Amino acid sequence: MIRSLQRKKERDRLSLFVAEGSKTISELLPHFRCRTLFITPSCSIDAKEYTGVEVVEVSRDELDRLSLLQTPQDALALFEKRRSEDVSFDDMVLALDGVQDPGNVGTIIRIADWYGIRHVVCGQDTADCYNPKTVQATMGSLARVNVVSVDSLARWLKALPHDLPVYGTLLDGNDIYSQDLHCRSVIVMGSEGHGISNEVRKLLTAKLKINPYPAGATTAESLNVAIATAITVAEFRRQVQ
Repeated sequence: MIRSLQRKKERDRLSLFVAEGSKTISELLPHFRCRTLFITPSCSIDAKEYTGVEVVEVSRDELDRLSLLQTPQDALALFEKRRSEDVSFDDMVLALDGVQDPGNVGTIIRIADWYGIRHVVCGQDTADCYNPKTVQATMGSLARVNVVSVDSLARWLKALPHDLPVYGTLLDGNDIYSQDLHCRSVIVMGSEGHGISNEVRKLLTAKLKINPYPAGATTAESLNVAIATAITVAEFRRQVQ
């Protein structure tokens, strides 16, 4: 059953997900209901702190067989998924348009947590936030960031308040460092391979670009989407300090 939770279909059916390692599990325990906690003798989690949690002591070999990671850690927990909250627009909201790599999605959730962004909206074809690789990449930030999945990001954007700026990072955008940015906004980050989709691109109110240095030099074709997110959000926060 645990190994079946690698598949989104099973995570949805059982409303469960897996987290591994003392650090990630400790961050999630106060915020998600834990069904079962599997710990090895070397685990640093004090299970007595958490009432109502079934704790099962296992050997290192047993945990290796349970683990969904290439490098198993010292503990594994089965958590119940939680219902997403309504998105509020009093501050920045990140929207992911087809970001398919679970590691990138998890890192973006971690970046959101670091910069005080409380809502991340995931459009169609974006990796599930409860994918085991995504959960591990968040390093526990999933506890503090409200992740909302929508069937159509374009339809969700069309329903936003008309006075809410919608920014997007594009190779044909304007230099981010020369723009006036507003933290009460939605920032769209596109897929690793194709960027922001044409349908969503039409709904942007401002297009931003992170220019390479020096200007005109031959550089990498593009930035990793998680790195681009960190640079973009950092500039938004810098402008309002």
